Amino acid sequence: MGKVIASAAVSLDGFVADNEDAVGPLFDWYNNGPVEVFGTDQGRPFHVSQASAEYMQATWPNIKSCVIGRHLFDITNGWHGVPSVGDHVFVVTHEPPDWPFPDAPFTFVNGIEEAIAQAKAHAGDQDVVLTGGDLTGQALAAGLVDEIAYNLVPVVFGTGKKFFGDYAGPQVLLTDPQIVQGDRVTHLHYQVIR
Repeated sequence: MGKVIASAAVSLDGFVADNEDAVGPLFDWYNNGPVEVFGTDQGRPFHVSQASAEYMQATWPNIKSCVIGRHLFDITNGWHGVPSVGDHVFVVTHEPPDWPFPDAPFTFVNGIEEAIAQAKAHAGDQDVVLTGGDLTGQALAAGLVDEIAYNLVPVVFGTGKKFFGDYAGPQVLLTDPQIVQGDRVTHLHYQVIR
């Protein structure tokens, strides 16, 4: 069975975006290097450092499903029907949208537990990636997260949208991280200790 990995680019003080949903320098590392890397969308290349490329190439091909919230879906317009990574996106929402990509590989699900269950069933022995924010906090509190991929960017936001949302669950112990130093990002990959 694959793993559920919570992942995002995060500021030093734990934010994935500012209060207006702008990511500012959090995504600069996706385009500051000489190595071209692709997710699912072959029309959307990333240009990263060699170290970041090796990290991405070791993890991204294992991702089959992605779980996101309705807010991110709305901000990105569902990436115009093309998943950024993996081949299917499960969107947690109480009300499915009416959007112009009815045949896109997106499933709208009510509740984080159901979304992760469906994403895991789709992924089989491959991995599920979960975007940072309120969903990550909910999934962590429910014991559904196996690993955390914390892409630490050297910036302090002060306020904004937190990687773990308003997490109020029990303490969660993690392993020491695997550390990959990129350019303007440090990839910290943890396993959740059960």
